[in-house]
Amino acid sequence: MYPRQHSSLTISSPSFKRKMEKATAEESLLKKYLKIFAVVSAYWAVSISLVFINKALLSGSTNGTTVDAPLFVTWFQCVVTVGLCVFLACGAKFFPSLGKFPELGLDVQIMLKVLPLSLVFVAMISFNNLCLKYVGVAFYYIGRSLTTVFNVLMTWVLLGERTSFSALVCCAIIVGGFWLGVDQEGVAGSLSISGTIYGVLASLFVSLNSIYTKKVLPFVDQSIWLLGYYNNLNACLLFLPLMLLNGELPTLISFQGYGNLTFWSMMVAGGVFGFAIGYVTGLQIQVTSPLTHNISGTAKACAQTVLATYWYSEVKPFLWWISNWVVLFGSAAYTRVRQQEMEKNHKAKVIAS
Repeated sequence: MYPRQHSSLTISSPSFKRKMEKATAEESLLKKYLKIFAVVSAYWAVSISLVFINKALLSGSTNGTTVDAPLFVTWFQCVVTVGLCVFLACGAKFFPSLGKFPELGLDVQIMLKVLPLSLVFVAMISFNNLCLKYVGVAFYYIGRSLTTVFNVLMTWVLLGERTSFSALVCCAIIVGGFWLGVDQEGVAGSLSISGTIYGVLASLFVSLNSIYTKKVLPFVDQSIWLLGYYNNLNACLLFLPLMLLNGELPTLISFQGYGNLTFWSMMVAGGVFGFAIGYVTGLQIQVTSPLTHNISGTAKACAQTVLATYWYSEVKPFLWWISNWVVLFGSAAYTRVRQQEMEKNHKAKVIAS
């Protein structure tokens, strides 16, 4: 009996309880870190895969898997997104234990209210894919690096919000890195003027997209899923006349790759990854923070650039690499400055209340 009593006393001792609580805390912390690692890895994998798949579809060299119709490729991805939304809504209805998803319908009034955002969205993804068509994946990040600058500019023009001097300095660093990158891309002999212009326009509409998203969200009860459904539904309709105006119909009629399974696999994969990027982006912000998400995106862009130069066997000048680091530094510095400003404003509100 004595050994049992001794064991009982040992198990109930305060030191043993503290050890158990510490072990439990460490285990839960490990699970948290593993979850964050899994989510960040998923974001990197989806984002980088989407860029490489779209590049292969838009200007790859494999026979039967490249179609010279960037708006058609983008339209198909929107169709896949709408189809996935309907599939998930039906799944949530019949299997509610799998998760919640808003009921989808065809409300013309909501479609019209979301239309301004859809116009911006169509321009954003069109110019984005056109940029990717004409520039290499390695230069793609530099080509679209002015998003932060346009965010500051459009926030001031449309919302009247001023930006601090520190944030403006960071924007100036980004612009400097962009110009150096364009210059060095020319030195490398791979500069595409049209691709660079498309990249600048894509950056502009990315910034407008975030502003209009905030304006339109109240029309769909703040539901990101519902907004994505109606936004892509509008985009499916808007792209049809744009494809005709862009002269893509003869290209699609003469295209010989419709029987190529690889082509359709890549098209569907592009649509699935295009749908997934919105989900993993939101998930990354949820399990980390907006600051960590921006840092992760910046680091991902760096890894994507290095991977692209290796994959496509590209050799870039030293100053070309410097331009990338300048843009990365400016973007990271801007994120940090904005975080400090938000913390300062929050403390001021707390003190005032």
